[in-house]
Amino acid sequence: MTGHYGDTERTFAALPPAHGRGFAQTWWGQAWLRALEDAALDSGQVKAGRSIARAGAVGAVSVRPGRITAVVQDRDRTAHRADVLLAELSAEQWDRLLDMTVERAGHVAALLDREMPPHLVEDAASEGIELLPGLGDLEPECDCGAWDHCGHTAALCYQVARLLDQDPFVLLLMRGRGELALLEDLQDRSTAPVEEAPGPEGVDAAEAYAAGDILPPLPVTAELPEKPGPAPSLDTEAPPGPGVDPVAVRHLAARTAVEAHRLLAEALRRPSERPPAVLGLTVAQDAVRLAVDAPDPALTERLANGSGRDPQSLADATRAWRLGGAEALAVLEEGWAPSGDTLARARAALDSAWDEDERPSLRAEGNRWTAVGAPAQVRLGRDGRWWPYRRERERWILAGPAALDPATALSSAELSSAEPQR
Repeated sequence: MTGHYGDTERTFAALPPAHGRGFAQTWWGQAWLRALEDAALDSGQVKAGRSIARAGAVGAVSVRPGRITAVVQDRDRTAHRADVLLAELSAEQWDRLLDMTVERAGHVAALLDREMPPHLVEDAASEGIELLPGLGDLEPECDCGAWDHCGHTAALCYQVARLLDQDPFVLLLMRGRGELALLEDLQDRSTAPVEEAPGPEGVDAAEAYAAGDILPPLPVTAELPEKPGPAPSLDTEAPPGPGVDPVAVRHLAARTAVEAHRLLAEALRRPSERPPAVLGLTVAQDAVRLAVDAPDPALTERLANGSGRDPQSLADATRAWRLGGAEALAVLEEGWAPSGDTLARARAALDSAWDEDERPSLRAEGNRWTAVGAPAQVRLGRDGRWWPYRRERERWILAGPAALDPATALSSAELSSAEPQR
């Protein structure tokens, strides 16, 4: 993505057509599109705008505080100037937002990595500051004379979603503050002197500095091991106690090492990269976790019986666990029916995932959409991600990791179905 930088305006060159892909891949880009799709009175205009944007008929996009502008061409090549307005934050709101951002170093780091940290949006909302647009916040203006969103303003919104995916500073500029000015303000706040309350008398600075050479160096920060360490040996001369299964105990120790390695890896990630926390596993779910890489068929059989599964369903469940943990297992075993806003967002994602002439025929049942005439299916998780499934021997099994849009998930399922099964 290229753009001309300035304190109050950025202009982005026209983007190429977006064939075969969704317009928003990030959570904040999807939130932007929900503000358009949920508020538009005419869904036909929204679909027309999506087709116009997908065809690459949106010209260079100008982004300024409170406004985005582009020239959009109809199918008959008629050009229209389209504008979408978004209210700027007040000076007082910007002060509070910047103060909150400085307090968390991870917020600034995420923004510099071109990511919108969820906690920043949540913290701002708790103070009454809405960074992302909500229902009715995207106000359209178009020289075609439409009083609500038309195909031209909708196309502009879809194109801007692609820009937001790559750079959340585009949204902050719309809210009234350019990137350079914003970063300078954050730098000034982070280096501003802070008056400290008088404390107890400490060591003289010169004496402490002079003693630096005789103090031992700080230990080197340990790096995360590439894989979990081996479980402790249980080989002793003493026989196991009554009811103690050495194979099971050894496997429990190994799985505990794997879980400890996973928790440490998550703790070392940036907050914005951490997956949703798993609040607690049921006995049946924990049995699947323990069945992963179980070394003994008898142990696997015990776990299957204890969790109310047969060996085949336990094998399918452990496959799901390897691909996505507790979230993937829940999607495999728990059917549910999306409703309200969740169902509306799912339908919008399905409508925008393919061109009209490319859209497959899907049969819906709860949170599952099955491709008609093909052994492929996508399932919607409660976190909004889409999971690919393939039909194998009269049962559905998870075909790969989750995707942010249904087109990617269905393509993964179809490719998996086409591969020879072992």
